[in-house]
Amino acid sequence: MLLPMAQRVLVVEDEEDIAFPLVRTLEREGYEVSWVDSGQKALDTLPSAPEVVILDLGLPDIDGLEVCRRARAAGFEGAIMIVTARAGELDRVVGLDYGADDYLAKPFGLAELQARVRALLRRTGGSAAAGEEAKPDGLRIDVDARRVYAGDDEVPLTGKEFEVLNILAANRDKVVSRGRLMADVWDENWYGSTKTLDVTIGRLRQKLESVGVTDRVVAVRGVGFRLEGGSPDA
Repeated sequence: MLLPMAQRVLVVEDEEDIAFPLVRTLEREGYEVSWVDSGQKALDTLPSAPEVVILDLGLPDIDGLEVCRRARAAGFEGAIMIVTARAGELDRVVGLDYGADDYLAKPFGLAELQARVRALLRRTGGSAAAGEEAKPDGLRIDVDARRVYAGDDEVPLTGKEFEVLNILAANRDKVVSRGRLMADVWDENWYGSTKTLDVTIGRLRQKLESVGVTDRVVAVRGVGFRLEGGSPDA
């Protein structure tokens, strides 16, 4: 996601194999992410006022519900999303009663978590939650709607083309490796030819050129691709 100013997200999760993908995904979206593995560390971090807290209930020191209660009692006004294996209706009701804004049962998809974070930011007035950025003479990417515009005209992209462009745009002027693009857009266990990526990049270039934007996808031999603005001969 392209964000005018990084929104802060605090991940409170004691299992590293769960926390790492969350942190990685949110950072890729452009958020400033902190991770702590206990309830007390979470409470100590809250004065830094993150916009969203992703809170596991099964913490080693303080139950997540108590963390949520204490946070609200201390005046924390950011969004709190509980993620837990406790999926019963009563558990959800209790979590919301303790001050949570949303409740996501494990296991969950990362795409759903991303959508819920964006929704929380919209509901709580996060200024960067609009999910789009306008660039003069360039592209405007509406992540929530998964649409791309050049001026007032929409650029028709397939799902994979959009995902590739979104990653490149979030890392504008930086090289994104072929391996990362394959893993993030297709599958971490993809064993097929990377020609699939080349074909997608080729179509994406054609579509960007057809609308006359200055943004272009540049190949870095042996490494990956970079989105940059400039003249075609740069």
